[in-house]
Amino acid sequence: MNTGIIVDTCVWIEFFRKPESDLTVHLKGLLRERRVTMVGMVLAEILQGIKVQKEARLVKESLKKLPYLEMTRDIWEKAGEISASLRRKGITIPLSNLIIAALALSGGYEVFTIDPHFEQVHGLKLYSFS
Repeated sequence: MNTGIIVDTCVWIEFFRKPESDLTVHLKGLLRERRVTMVGMVLAEILQGIKVQKEARLVKESLKKLPYLEMTRDIWEKAGEISASLRRKGITIPLSNLIIAALALSGGYEVFTIDPHFEQVHGLKLYSFS
């Protein structure tokens, strides 16, 4: 079983903005345990929010040390299938979340998030830190 965890952007934002929060302290522990895996969607979302180039370089260098999970055609298809299934039920969630969910499902990863959209994805394992 995979023990990797994909950390959603909303958790990373708190990590960078609130160094003493419970979420941040918990994420630091997961990083020390080498359980965090990065995905492109989260990386792009983190970098788009950084206004100072020097900070962006530091963040990129730090995040390069994490294992990285890449998209494949099958995972893109899975994201589309998840979206279609949810839409048939009248549920629409952002494409970025669908991509993260499909990546997690493809490799048995958990998702560490505070975004309730992920609760709608059948079979997705959400990481509980409480």
